[in-house]
Amino acid sequence: MKPRRLQDRTYFALLAALMLAALATTMAAYWPGLMTWDAIRQYGQAIDGDFDDWHPPAMEWLWRQLMPIHDGPAPMLVLQLLFYWSGFAGLAAWALSRQRRGLAAALAACGLLPLAMALMGAVLKDCLMAALLVCVTAALFWSDGAARPRLRTALRIAGIILLLAAATLRFNAFCACLPLFVALLPASWTRGPIRLAGSAIIATALLMGAMPLANRLIGAEKSGVELSLVIFDLGGITEQSGVNQFPEMGVTDPVAANHRCYTPVKWDSYSFWVDPLCPLGFDPFRAVVQQRHLSPYRLWIGAILAHPIAYAEHRLRHFNINTRFLVHDEIERPVQIESAPNDWHYGVRPSGLLSVIDRLATLSAATPIGWPITWLALALGALIASPWLPSRRLIVPLALSALLYGLGYGVFSVAAELRYHLWTMIGGLIASVLVAGDLAALPATPWRRLGWAYAPAALVLVLAIAWRV
Repeated sequence: MKPRRLQDRTYFALLAALMLAALATTMAAYWPGLMTWDAIRQYGQAIDGDFDDWHPPAMEWLWRQLMPIHDGPAPMLVLQLLFYWSGFAGLAAWALSRQRRGLAAALAACGLLPLAMALMGAVLKDCLMAALLVCVTAALFWSDGAARPRLRTALRIAGIILLLAAATLRFNAFCACLPLFVALLPASWTRGPIRLAGSAIIATALLMGAMPLANRLIGAEKSGVELSLVIFDLGGITEQSGVNQFPEMGVTDPVAANHRCYTPVKWDSYSFWVDPLCPLGFDPFRAVVQQRHLSPYRLWIGAILAHPIAYAEHRLRHFNINTRFLVHDEIERPVQIESAPNDWHYGVRPSGLLSVIDRLATLSAATPIGWPITWLALALGALIASPWLPSRRLIVPLALSALLYGLGYGVFSVAAELRYHLWTMIGGLIASVLVAGDLAALPATPWRRLGWAYAPAALVLVLAIAWRV
């Protein structure tokens, strides 16, 4: 064996040991897996086998299949951590195969982002989706330039299967999956604008259809979860325009009632689990549209078309809070440190290790690395900088995936938890590391081009920091 190859294997073994230690650290701190209210509801349905589509039935079905191995959240925690760190191990191995040790170490270190470490200790659809996308990224990197056609094809197929699985976990996952899906297709399928557009349309249809198809195959009942977005936007438009956008619901002054219910932070004030209930909230709204055979989507689109400025104001206010852009105070705790009360008494135990990870995550959330707007801006910078970089075929789909997914919450979001942006943070970080690695390998740094590429990111950071001072 050549000395260089032996050294690379030794180096990878060291990185693998460090990543395995990080996996074990998260597992030890959060064992058997932190359960939020979402996870508790999912676990209950996994036990009963009686699924609805409020949370992804595919995840609940998977959880049910893992129960013979072990009860509780532990199997799901182990599964998502294995996907997560296997993906980063694949990225590090890819860099080493190209004799780029510094890049390999940097890619492995991406998994240590404090917020990601803390979030990965909780059983959540966002965490499982992000873990799958890290694996897809590794498959994409290895398939690019793979010498053996069979290996390249196998990696592409595996990546696409994982993407379709990820698309069953969030209705807006197609925003993150589409660029990676197109990048995994054979070059002949995307050569030229017509083929590229056709492939993108087909990929979008497959990704958007993955969740409805999975729900139908599993036999999940409809819960009306989509009404949360409709109600939140109707409430926002009503608040900003001063004109009621809700159907007649027997409320004397719906504009005033909505004002008491509405907050740009999240939709929960309209939900069925708050006390007191909003008279324009989920249950009365669903009852009215069902009794009168109204289409909630027509009400939604009609309100947007009638008051586009009010809709934009509502959405921009929410997006600003969601991305932690121009805000003063903490919106809500960035990560959870204890499980919600549950009938099975599953919960994480307080420990010094848990406190350290949680402290690092909460501290980082108060800095630019904990603001989703930072990673959106950096992903945009990587995208702009990519045309003159050697790894552009990898940087473009990855940065575009992180960017589109984060921007998608400007339209689809109904809450402002940082977990929603986990993939934007991770994808933006990996893309930024690739850019830095390419720049370090160039004979001369193109400072002027780099300045133009990252000028938006610099402006965003200056504004976000100045607003908080």
